[in-house]
Amino acid sequence: MRIKVFLLSLILFSVTVFSEGFSQEKPRLGVLRFTNNTYAGWWRGGVGRDLQDMLIAELASTNSFRVLERRELDAVLGEQDLGASGRINPRTRSQLGKITGAQYLVAATVSAFEHNTSGGGGGLSFSGIRLGGKQDKAYMAVDLKVIDVETGEIYDARTVEATSKSSGINVGVYRGGFGGHLNQYEKTPVGKAIRACIMEIAEYLECSLVEGKNSGCMDEYVEKERKRREKTKGSIDLD
Repeated sequence: MRIKVFLLSLILFSVTVFSEGFSQEKPRLGVLRFTNNTYAGWWRGGVGRDLQDMLIAELASTNSFRVLERRELDAVLGEQDLGASGRINPRTRSQLGKITGAQYLVAATVSAFEHNTSGGGGGLSFSGIRLGGKQDKAYMAVDLKVIDVETGEIYDARTVEATSKSSGINVGVYRGGFGGHLNQYEKTPVGKAIRACIMEIAEYLECSLVEGKNSGCMDEYVEKERKRREKTKGSIDLD
């Protein structure tokens, strides 16, 4: 009898340890190339990949995720697309929804961007950078989607916003790189708004995927979303 009790206790202990270890596993993410739905002057050729790399670096530096490297992700997606085209033997092609190492894909679209100089003094705009005037200001919004790789369903969605001025904003310590096509904007309001959005996305994903949607940290984002919606509704003329 004692042996049965001992074996039962051992099994229950093993299951508990296994469950705790599984629940503490870091979420595995793949970050897709950013897309753009605006007329932002700074968006050109490879900016979507630059933003992708910036977010990958920021997520990896939090040490809260296992992040699939961009080139590896691109290679896997390319192989899947080739397999889906019908030119590969069905028995040997890569299966859609089976990206190695990733539980979620993060997709981001720049959905709004504004850049202006106010307060008098005019100003000169060149290649998306505004010079002159008393106040240089940039606003940026990014629509974020988290896609469950196994099911293809949208696990989470959120709009992230950031506003910056030439006088500077405190966006904390940005841990990723800032180069490529965006290097010239690093110290401008445009660059500050971009950095703030990247950091906000990483912090939100930590809250949603690591701490959980029902955690206390989500209250802050719920309130931000409420304010964003109210502001959007207030700017719409329904006459």
